Amino acid sequence: IVGEHEQQAIDQLARCLDHDDAVAGAICADGHLGYLQPVGGVVAYREHISVSGVGFDIACGNLAVRTDMPFSAAKPHVGSLLDQISARISFGVGRVNDAPVEHALFDDDDAWNAADALNLREMARRQLGTVGAGNHYVDLFREVREGVADDDSPVWIGIHFGSRGLGHKLATLYLKRGGGREGIDVPPTLLHQDSELGRKYLAAMELAGRFAYAGRDWVAATVLDILGACSVDEVHNHHNF
Repeated sequence: IVGEHEQQAIDQLARCLDHDDAVAGAICADGHLGYLQPVGGVVAYREHISVSGVGFDIACGNLAVRTDMPFSAAKPHVGSLLDQISARISFGVGRVNDAPVEHALFDDDDAWNAADALNLREMARRQLGTVGAGNHYVDLFREVREGVADDDSPVWIGIHFGSRGLGHKLATLYLKRGGGREGIDVPPTLLHQDSELGRKYLAAMELAGRFAYAGRDWVAATVLDILGACSVDEVHNHHNF
């Protein structure tokens, strides 16, 4: 346990470790109460994966794209550019893309069958490229080099969202199939990695992760089109499964 934490979060960690195949667990300095497992906490299990620990917004993360547009070219038009982004990209819970996107992911029947997710494919197709709510965003940034940002500094596109409704529905499905339930003070739901259910769950998480990356890539391409710019560099990261 690193840092000071409320007892309820520590109790969550202890509950997660109350399993024969639990190896170790930790709460980091920024940890706090979560659903079933503390946020900022990690638990290792032998040959098991915790549906509760992975969570619901699969492959939620960031994509940063450095463009060839200097800040001087964007500065007079920032308001208009952001208005165009808001008009072409859908933000909010449960939103669908006004222009459904064709993507090779939707032709990968094996992946959808392995995840037992065929019934979710059309919903996912309609949502690809939507951003969601909360702390998810699409924004424009100016690069700072050695503490200096000038008119020649390149514009970056910043994007943050994950697997949208597809990831949430798949995570909820396998939580229930594993005999678990949502809540704060309930035991975690664990699946053996080599069980049929465990293999299907892993396939579902891989599918949801691919969906999240495809969505961020589409949004980046759309914003580049709005800017009339090209991509010079990209940086991906994600902060769960």
